[in-house]
Amino acid sequence: MTANHSPLYFDDRETWDPEQRERDLFARLPAQLAHAKAHAPAFATLLADVDPQAVTDRAALAQLPVVRKSELLERQKAARPFGGFAAVQWGRSCLRVFASPGPIYEPEGPQPDYYRLARALWAAGFREGDLVHNTFAYHMTPAGSMMETAAHAIGCTVFPAGVGQTELQVQAIADLQPNAYTGTPSFLRILREKCEATGVPCTFRKALVSGEAFPPALQQELAAAGVDAYQAYATADIGLIAYETAARAGLVVGEDLIVEIVRPGTNEPVPEGEVGEVVVTTLNPTYPLIRFGTGDLSAVIPGRSPCGRTNMRLKGWLGRADQTAKIRGMFVHPAQVQQVVRRFPEITRARLVVTNPDLKDEMTLQCETAGAVPDGLGEQVAVALKEITKLRGSVAFVPAGTLPNDGKVIDDQRRYS
Repeated sequence: MTANHSPLYFDDRETWDPEQRERDLFARLPAQLAHAKAHAPAFATLLADVDPQAVTDRAALAQLPVVRKSELLERQKAARPFGGFAAVQWGRSCLRVFASPGPIYEPEGPQPDYYRLARALWAAGFREGDLVHNTFAYHMTPAGSMMETAAHAIGCTVFPAGVGQTELQVQAIADLQPNAYTGTPSFLRILREKCEATGVPCTFRKALVSGEAFPPALQQELAAAGVDAYQAYATADIGLIAYETAARAGLVVGEDLIVEIVRPGTNEPVPEGEVGEVVVTTLNPTYPLIRFGTGDLSAVIPGRSPCGRTNMRLKGWLGRADQTAKIRGMFVHPAQVQQVVRRFPEITRARLVVTNPDLKDEMTLQCETAGAVPDGLGEQVAVALKEITKLRGSVAFVPAGTLPNDGKVIDDQRRYS
């Protein structure tokens, strides 16, 4: 944090001109790519034919492969602990190692506020001198450390409450009177209700929540009870990706990241405003993930936030991008659907709808076109669909604008009851 920061902003970069930020990120990216190739064996392979000095804009970055969580997991299984994606070994350069479901192992480097969540806490009103009741897990998974290291970077004191033990947590609230909370929104609600039931004043006045959906109704309920709560979008692999501000107008992307929205199952960025998979390139030297596919769906909100921060904004979590479906014993992937679509420039948008009338799997490729449907196009698309997926399916053309902007490439509508 800069010494002359505004009370509103964590540092002056939050209000940089967007073009200045873009220049800064892409001036730093070539060195990060070279570092990844030199010190992370997986990227030495994945980027073998890439000249880091040539990757200086988004178009060049989009030519690099997306590394999805499934690939990271498979590479880790083959080469523990990090599958060749980390640039550190045990010792001072790797303070902790955590496990996420899979298991997927993640390193924590020695940098202060390693996960970069301090700016999210700052936007939520956390300040030096706050006592933070941190209910994220401290064992195996990194969530507890993610919030604690961020709080320490601001100058907060942390009570490491962890998960569960509600009665003991309420006792600690009564004794210590923490004014700030970090954890899931649902557990915040549980603690408040437990305090109310036992006659203990709930002293939380600010909160940063993450790990699950934070519906507006719950946000309003907490506000009515005197708790000003904000949400952060973070992952164990990347750390902070985006965070809510007082504007309550989407989530502002954190600094030191390049965020893209790509069509699920592909490497291709989508137009601004279209729903797709969140793909992140980090400038973290410890864990230099390049075009890491989070598996989460979101979309870019055009324009700048009313709060004055100028970075890209995301709509928040809009679902999962992994839409692979098993149809008649065969896996069909979003990338295969895109292979079909790319053969026919007349198709502007498509999705594969899977149903099971009479418990028999059927698939229909619904397509939008830019103009009138040329004669014979349906038959040609059907042939390509069978060739690529090895399954017979039908093709249906729908009016432009019919298919919803929800990021779905495969829409599995099967019912089994």
